Amino acid sequence: MKFTLSWLKQHLETTATLDQIVEALTRIGLEVEGVENPGEKLAAFKIAKVLSAERHPQADKLQILSVDAGNGPLQVVCGAPNARAGLVGVFGAPGAYVPGLDFTLKLASIRGVESNGMMCSTRELELGEDHDGIIELPADAPIGTPYPDYAGLTDPVIDVAITPNRQDCMGVRGIARDLAAAGLGTLTPLTFDAFKSEGAGPDVRADDTAGCPAFFAQTVTGVTNGDSPEWMRRGLLAIGQKPISALVDITNYLMIDLGRPLHVYDRAKLSGGLVARKAKDGEQVVALNGKTYTLDATMTVIADDTAVHDIGGIMGGEHSGVSADTTDVLIECAYFDPDHIARTGQKLTLTSDARSRFERGVDPAFLEDGLAIATALVLHICGGTASDVTRSGEPPLEPRVIHYDPRLSADLGGLHVAPERQARTLLSLGFTIGAIKSADAFSDALFSTIEGKWPVTIPSWRRDVDGPADLVEEVVRIEGIDNIPSTPLPRMPGVAKPTATPEQKLERRARRAAAARGLDEAVTWSFLSEAEAAPFGGGAWTLANPISEDLKVMRPSLLPGLLAATGRNLKRGAQSVRLFEIGRRYLAEAERATLGVVLAGDRRPRGWRDGKAATFDAYDAKAEALALLAASGAPVDNLQVMGEAGDAWHPGQSGTLRLGPKTVLASFGMLHPSVLKAFDLDGAVAAVEVYLDAIPPKRASGFARPAYTPPALQAVRRDFAFLVPAALATDTLVRAVKGADKVAIVSVRVFDVFTGAGVEEGHKSVAVEIVLQPTAKSFTDEEIKAIADKVVAAAAKQGASLRV
Repeated sequence: MKFTLSWLKQHLETTATLDQIVEALTRIGLEVEGVENPGEKLAAFKIAKVLSAERHPQADKLQILSVDAGNGPLQVVCGAPNARAGLVGVFGAPGAYVPGLDFTLKLASIRGVESNGMMCSTRELELGEDHDGIIELPADAPIGTPYPDYAGLTDPVIDVAITPNRQDCMGVRGIARDLAAAGLGTLTPLTFDAFKSEGAGPDVRADDTAGCPAFFAQTVTGVTNGDSPEWMRRGLLAIGQKPISALVDITNYLMIDLGRPLHVYDRAKLSGGLVARKAKDGEQVVALNGKTYTLDATMTVIADDTAVHDIGGIMGGEHSGVSADTTDVLIECAYFDPDHIARTGQKLTLTSDARSRFERGVDPAFLEDGLAIATALVLHICGGTASDVTRSGEPPLEPRVIHYDPRLSADLGGLHVAPERQARTLLSLGFTIGAIKSADAFSDALFSTIEGKWPVTIPSWRRDVDGPADLVEEVVRIEGIDNIPSTPLPRMPGVAKPTATPEQKLERRARRAAAARGLDEAVTWSFLSEAEAAPFGGGAWTLANPISEDLKVMRPSLLPGLLAATGRNLKRGAQSVRLFEIGRRYLAEAERATLGVVLAGDRRPRGWRDGKAATFDAYDAKAEALALLAASGAPVDNLQVMGEAGDAWHPGQSGTLRLGPKTVLASFGMLHPSVLKAFDLDGAVAAVEVYLDAIPPKRASGFARPAYTPPALQAVRRDFAFLVPAALATDTLVRAVKGADKVAIVSVRVFDVFTGAGVEEGHKSVAVEIVLQPTAKSFTDEEIKAIADKVVAAAAKQGASLRV
């Protein structure tokens, strides 16, 4: 939220400097994101007078001006239709940067005539949208004066980040209240010009009391909707708000000034009375942004007898908006339920300044005064006659009381603050303590009458305060979080015990192994859009109130986030993407710790030795899965490759690694083309998901590992080539061969798979290397032959025969 220093001082009587105010804002929890002086970028522009204007000899639409900016006449070529002798405007000399054009002026020749700078329009200086001509200033404007000094553009603009719980600071007055409580000044009384009302109030009512509990309105007849006053236009422009007309600017000004959104209707465009009601399914409205929105029965709207004119609390309709011809207006000041506003905004994907305030919760007690202030401004600026106020419904004003023990400041907040000081802080923030209504009414005698816990009444504008801990937060942040003493935790005697859980240790091992294998770690959102979750079976959990439609579903897999990151990298020129992430999948029954890997692009770049680049395939994914499982402590020698990995994976190019038929430790392979299309990815993409929570824990074996004893005898290697049915999985053959002699055979490795000449159709040749490890004595030829016979027999049970 942005506001100027002078705007703040309309609500805060203070002698504090800008630096002191900025420091205090951040200290009390209103983080300052930036401070800028809008006049700095216009410092090079000066007030100048056009001495003469003559037609350009080579262009009918250009003129040659003689301009005096305080240092004598300069020749300037200008195409503005209102350029003429005697005009006083804003001049930029060569070297001045024009923000609206993103261009630095220099000496130029235009159609053969030298031009020494330019006379500027409002849009070129980013002071408005007017580009029909150059700025015209009063004839008595001082020539040669820097334009920011003359226009009052030297007022610093403060940009503050307001957290979602601080709805009271969505207006300048709320920020001033906090600063006053922090000791930087005094909050000025909120006053407005008194006015008389005549005649009955407008015909309005609230039928949807859940979405719009209270609907107040007042009409003003005989208004003149021209430009808003200079002070209002200047304030809005300084914070980036475009002035439109007096009636619209008044509502925008009050929304920023007091945090109170309002809406103004042109009565001539209404048919009958206004009602706050539920929309009808399929009903449509054209909003002020020019877009048409289709509504449903959960949304609150403001409508007349014929049509919807307002998406309640979010955005007004285009057809009932005020214009330059408006003479009679209806001013709406309503209270909308925050939850209804949030749900409607999310469904329509429609954001606005009004929505951001209503869904956080505006002050329900500020209807009467908010409407009166708006009406007073309309009467003062636009003239007219006000009607009585029509009040329909009741805002939620039930008093909320917290019984507060001041000792909690030290117990919960870690900061000892004297009870009297705590009381003054809470009173300054608008809380009431017993019979003490304000800090001005505080006295030691009255304070001493409060016994036990303080009965603290929460002000209507503090929807976020719900219990004693919230009051501690208010006291501590105003006192200063930096004042909380740093107290070290007590150290237990003896040697520190490890604190990492087995699950954390497992994740550490897996993370280090993935990084060591050349994978880059990514951290992606735990929430996805419904479209991203759909290829992976959809999410079991959907947020009812997400911050964005793109972050709505809790992820059923880590792969969607990694695929989105992969796509961003590939589109930015990455040739090879190797990403991994360790996080949680959110399934219907539980959260599951998972390691995800995505391999895309080139596995090996093109080169003179290998020719064209090689891409990743399912075997690369399997190798990563086995390596990561081994590093995580899984018994990889006992794993089986089984079945397809699922609908998101490519048929015939994926699988699972299992301990038995039911315990799945990992899925690997190539992703389905439809999944890649959903994430706008070209080419093949390999992926892995390792289910860390399914890896069986190691058995406890004490702190000391047994000493490593290498084999005393040399291993023996033998090669076998088997002719097997083409449909037989090589893994099945390997497991059968390894089980032929579980003592002597320590490993089996496939080193060749061949189909073609010499191999009958429907079969393939699989060559394996078997490692035999003797223990007490070396193998004899007879023992090796016996083991070989067992290997051949075990392979034969799988339909394999030894090639000769």
